Amino acid sequence: YSNAEWNCQDVQKHSVHTLVFRSLKRTHDMFVADHAKPVVLDDTSHKVKMAAKLRADYGAILHMPVLKEGKDRTPVSDLHGNKNYMVDVITPRVSSGVALTADTQMHRNPSEGGVHALALALPPSQARYLIFSMGTFPCIQLFCNNTSCSMSLLEGGGTKNSSLVVRKAPTMPKPQWHAPWKLFRVISGHLGWVRSIAVEPGNQWFVTGAGDRTIKIWDLASGKLKLSLTGHISTVRGVAVSTRSPYLFSCGEDKQVKCWDLEYNKVIRHYHGHLSAVYDLDLHPTIDVLVTCSRDATARVWDIRSKANVHTLSGHTNTVATVRCQAAEPQIITGSHDSTIRLWDLIAGKTRATLTNHKKSVRALALHPRQYTFASGSADNIKQWTFPDGNFIQNLSGHNAIINAMAVNSDGVLVSGADNGTIHLWDWRTGYNFQRIHAAVQPGSLDSESGIFACVFDNSESRLITAEADKTIKVYKEDDTATEESHPINWKPEILKRKRF
Repeated sequence: YSNAEWNCQDVQKHSVHTLVFRSLKRTHDMFVADHAKPVVLDDTSHKVKMAAKLRADYGAILHMPVLKEGKDRTPVSDLHGNKNYMVDVITPRVSSGVALTADTQMHRNPSEGGVHALALALPPSQARYLIFSMGTFPCIQLFCNNTSCSMSLLEGGGTKNSSLVVRKAPTMPKPQWHAPWKLFRVISGHLGWVRSIAVEPGNQWFVTGAGDRTIKIWDLASGKLKLSLTGHISTVRGVAVSTRSPYLFSCGEDKQVKCWDLEYNKVIRHYHGHLSAVYDLDLHPTIDVLVTCSRDATARVWDIRSKANVHTLSGHTNTVATVRCQAAEPQIITGSHDSTIRLWDLIAGKTRATLTNHKKSVRALALHPRQYTFASGSADNIKQWTFPDGNFIQNLSGHNAIINAMAVNSDGVLVSGADNGTIHLWDWRTGYNFQRIHAAVQPGSLDSESGIFACVFDNSESRLITAEADKTIKVYKEDDTATEESHPINWKPEILKRKRF
């Protein structure tokens, strides 16, 4: 037909009902076989089929000879849950001098077709995971799950160690809920900035050092002054109480490091060697060693008994502001105003690793009491790291100030105190900032005198003690009345953080 003739033809029109009926009929004719009565599986034929498949593809490992190895016969369930197929799972035992026979040396790995055939032969309710791990002694492990069958062949399939597993998408863990902390007590008595705190092992009292050149010992329960120690001629920048002997150690801007006998309340040793102000000190937890750090860009290791300078840890190019010790390698960690963190080998007295991620001075370090990790505080970020090589974990961003002090407890609460008087509390695992505190300065102090210079948890971890620039010591406690409903987690993850352990 020409175009004109074609246009003149009458197009036969059908009602919508007719067209729908035809479509339904075509669909019915196409899938009529699927709507028939389901075929009942014959148990005997299914068992024969499975036995043939197992023998064809896994005959080499169904009945392996026993050669000084433990062997368990593991039943494999069929379609109806009947444990009819016994698969020998060989548990290899590493022993020297055992020669393999020809039977045990030669094993044929199942073909890729055999893998799929066995997976298809298993019922969907039981074929969730099918993992083949081919080592010296191949073995079959069938992991059953009631969810729908989902199989994914990992990259590198066809090799000896290829596995059929389901890869999970990376997820951002939800923060653990922590009760908020509130101000419990304000202790005054120092006449200068309070620069350092330490709690004694018995958790009965704590000690502070301040800009008034005194060291004061306070009762932890009541907050009352027990004792004042004088001897430093400049600001006391660091204090530490020994867990191994009745000694208190202090250091200050007068370049002095002192050892106080708490039974006589007087100085019994001086450690001479630093060329400038000593900013921090820490005691080794297992050996009688004291480590101090100074504005002379070094950290020094002292033998407590003999007063000998065991090592001078040099390598930083600016003031070493903080030092921490631990029992495991690396045993000494320092943070410096040269923006680096160094992990030191105590035996050799040399740097094991240098961490250069920070862009500003590192003034605070905190070691996790349970995990093999630590955190460092700087004006650019708080960063978390893993031992022993200092692998970076994540940034804790948001405390935009010069961070002078940090502490972490066993519940995973990280506290950071800054120069502007703010305290931020973080969930260690996720880096979620669940509380911010800015306590008012005490009457008689300037608004600018609100810095946090030191913070520490007591040994029960129920109290947080801070040393501040308004000449006071503040004690915080968890709010016992708070619940997850009254203080919900306001968690809005912005970007997926991939932790590298």
